[in-house]
Amino acid sequence: MLIGYARVSTQEQNLELQINALQAAGCKKIFTEKASGAQRDRPELKAALEYMRANEDDTLVVWKLDRLARSLRQLIDTIEELEKKGIGFKSLTENIDTTTSGGRLVFHIFGALAEFERILIKERTMAGLKAAKAMGKKGGRPQALEAEDLRDAKALLRNKKITVKEVAKRLKVDPSTLYRYLPGGRSSVQEDSTSIE
Repeated sequence: MLIGYARVSTQEQNLELQINALQAAGCKKIFTEKASGAQRDRPELKAALEYMRANEDDTLVVWKLDRLARSLRQLIDTIEELEKKGIGFKSLTENIDTTTSGGRLVFHIFGALAEFERILIKERTMAGLKAAKAMGKKGGRPQALEAEDLRDAKALLRNKKITVKEVAKRLKVDPSTLYRYLPGGRSSVQEDSTSIE
């Protein structure tokens, strides 16, 4: 059975064009949704996937690929999920049908391209980090507190009238940042001072 899924991004947009195309393609049931494609939680898509049954020749049909997913990775993940369940996929505009050998080939090519892109991004990132290191630059997030700031923070925290929040404000950092450098907050500073003496 052909199950349709139609989606528009905003409440103002109209689903009629997609619904007409899905009905003309022979969809017996159509799930409709007004939600952004970037949104992971799409209740009607989830309902459509739960409605379909494996090994009963069920196929999910969309008007265009971008109605199902916003990125190639998201699209491939969704199609792989359908494949695992034994459910076919069809896109009317791009004329892709994974129930045919040609349609499956197209999706394997998409998958290979997405993997290739992921590897290229990783290689570029590693090359950039290596070049930066060769020029003496350190990678990663810059330190929020320098050694001098940390000494000042400890000195201030030894005064019980000054709160951690006030010290963080003076150093222009979040209290959580201060706690990252001084686990235990004021108590770790008190232990420090007793061990020094």
